[in-house]
Amino acid sequence: MSANKPHVTAASDRLTAGQMIAYGLGSIVNNLLGAAIGFMSIVLNVGLGMNPALVGLLQAIPRLTDSLTDPVMGYVSDKTRSRFGRRRPYIFIGALGVGLVFALMWQLPEGHSESFYFWFFLAGSIIFYMFYTVFATPWVALGYELTSDYHERTRLMGVMNFMGQFAWITLPWFYAIMENDRLFSDSVEGARTLAIVIGIFVAVVGIMPALFLREKFIAGDDDSDEEKVSLLAGLKNNVSMFMKGLVTTLKQREFLKLCAGTFFLFNGIMLVGAFSSYIMIFYVSGGDNDMGAQYMGIYGTINTIATLLAIVVVTWLSSRLGKRMTFMLATAVTLVGSLLKWFCYDPMVPWKILLVAPLMAVGMGALFTLMGSMVADVCDLDELETGERREGMFGSIYWWMVKLGMALAFFLSGYLLNATGFDVALGGAQTESTFFWMKVYDVIIPAVAAGLSIWAVASFKITEEKSEEIRAQLDARREKAGAEPATA
Repeated sequence: MSANKPHVTAASDRLTAGQMIAYGLGSIVNNLLGAAIGFMSIVLNVGLGMNPALVGLLQAIPRLTDSLTDPVMGYVSDKTRSRFGRRRPYIFIGALGVGLVFALMWQLPEGHSESFYFWFFLAGSIIFYMFYTVFATPWVALGYELTSDYHERTRLMGVMNFMGQFAWITLPWFYAIMENDRLFSDSVEGARTLAIVIGIFVAVVGIMPALFLREKFIAGDDDSDEEKVSLLAGLKNNVSMFMKGLVTTLKQREFLKLCAGTFFLFNGIMLVGAFSSYIMIFYVSGGDNDMGAQYMGIYGTINTIATLLAIVVVTWLSSRLGKRMTFMLATAVTLVGSLLKWFCYDPMVPWKILLVAPLMAVGMGALFTLMGSMVADVCDLDELETGERREGMFGSIYWWMVKLGMALAFFLSGYLLNATGFDVALGGAQTESTFFWMKVYDVIIPAVAAGLSIWAVASFKITEEKSEEIRAQLDARREKAGAEPATA
């Protein structure tokens, strides 16, 4: 677009505030569903005495199945033909189903063995993630097609991301709620009640996008015979195309750098995510669950507020220093914050741990603010090299990698906790060796991971100047082909 001609969004592409809010409500539900199990699963160990390794498996296996079902649900949604559209029926059904299953899976009966609780919760988790996929995948796709305008899409996603942070304000307080002696007899009873409240909230709020939004593109029933293939054939084709695209995409070195940077930072923090909670409860708070839960809640709230501020600052700073340098600086702040935790875990001055919360938030705030933008830059480079626009493939592989990394992190976290010698029955009377290794893992692993993330992204070659050069070449190619240049 010419610099002298300001962009004007066509009336047909504009979204009302109500439409943006309705879509943003889905983000609250999406974030809540994605993280609630993780924040509540401490009850399985602390409340029921389940082995941490088994808790880690309960976190890993369902997330692995979730990462594999996303492409299938995407295909089913794309091929659906109904008078209600391709997305909205699944959003409606998925929200009701996932809310119900979440409430039921935490109704853990008393007096059973560890094996019973493992299989009961595993079965519930797998069904939960199936309904979660039914809701989330079409909801994401609906956002892509609500408007065709470049800038209106940005405004929509801005509202969506902002509203989604409300979920993160409440999540760190879940354990404090479940552990509240004035409300519940124990944390297990607290989990049962909290799950019912969450399930109702998810069901009611999750259906709002389906009720109040309309799809811009609703496919009819006039498919050609070639398009009317069986579901099985379609799934086979989907898998074949995914694998072909995977191989092609993995040849893009700049994309691999972003995947590596994300994998190291995000999963390095996720790997020891539970350690901070255990250290706050059993070391800093001396085994006082209520006190530890309060510090967990305050830490999480500070972290969320700092993340919101970090997003604003990172967005501003990247326009001056560039995306790569901004990401490296933000990740370095998190690296320093991780190292400082060693000195802030102090039973004599418990509140010191809160000092590192803003530092840990900076890297994560920058990660998903900048990586999406940098992947988009890679898509332009890929089009220049291959002649194809493949945002969907890059996006699916990027998040596929994130989910598989999360599954691996949760799987290993329980074994890592066992390796320290931790025994929940000892409460705050763990051995000095156990506390030492818990702190070592919690401090060193994220710090090393942050360093590796910086190293991976340091050689990313698509600078602002390079990006503008790529865009100019693409516009020239489109003009030569008789296509309209892309708007800036």
